[in-house]
Amino acid sequence: MLGYRDPVADAIGLLRPRTIVGPSLLATGDWGLRFGRFTHVRIGGLVRGSCWLMLDGHEPVLLQEGDTFMLGNPPAYALASSPDVETREAATVWATAEDGLVRIGRDPGDDDVYLCVGHIEFDDANAALLTDFLPPLLVVRASDPDGSRLAQLIDLLAVEVGIDAPGSPLVENHLAQILLVHLLRVHAARTDQPSGWLGALGAGGISEALRAIHADVAHSWTLQELADISHLSRSAFAESFRRHVGIPPLEYVTGWRMSLARDALARDTLSIADLAVATGYRSESAFSTAFRRVVGRSPARFRGDARRTV
Repeated sequence: MLGYRDPVADAIGLLRPRTIVGPSLLATGDWGLRFGRFTHVRIGGLVRGSCWLMLDGHEPVLLQEGDTFMLGNPPAYALASSPDVETREAATVWATAEDGLVRIGRDPGDDDVYLCVGHIEFDDANAALLTDFLPPLLVVRASDPDGSRLAQLIDLLAVEVGIDAPGSPLVENHLAQILLVHLLRVHAARTDQPSGWLGALGAGGISEALRAIHADVAHSWTLQELADISHLSRSAFAESFRRHVGIPPLEYVTGWRMSLARDALARDTLSIADLAVATGYRSESAFSTAFRRVVGRSPARFRGDARRTV
């Protein structure tokens, strides 16, 4: 079986996430840190206190205790005690971390800030599956319906970063990915923000079709079957799917199959004949023709090129 039979789990599985959590930041007084542009995703939250997040090209955002945020492929940004404070390069300050903690200012007091952050990188070959649909900035307030759950995850992350316990790197990695999934759910539920297939998971009817595709990628899906699952006419379903996801339904099916096939070929986990069956093709020849049309190379050549780059 290919994939996890769930759209979000399938996408993250293909992305091969690599997580770097911490160090956390404990700051008091006037302070400001500037972070350079980076790829993929940064997550974080306020364990205690408040600070400003200033993303280039956007209005400053005040983050308060319990708030959680996600940055998707963002430009340079700054975190600071106030919008007008002078900032310095974060990399220099981050290098002073001890025991998973960066300290700025004197001993913490009532106005100190305790911030936990992490960075999640993906395999470039598939990163666009997710990053193309992420907003530059997503903030979940502590008072939001999902806010308290996310704040608890940030608290747990901060604890793990601050201790030297067996298994901590594994716990940090899993907590960060759990936090990412919860943030993606929030983003998908905010219908005022277009978000491709991710946003379509919250669209009535279309979400059922997407889940069915991912649950059985080997099935020979027809437009009528998918429309029936969505309880829509064929024309209404096709129009709605394209509006939400950006491409026609059967093109999405083919594209997803080829994404799974590229991953399996690159990792050399299945023979081409077995891969053809797993992705819903009746023959190796039919699979190879579809793969070449989408990818531009035959499956055998793609696998050979992947082996040479390892």
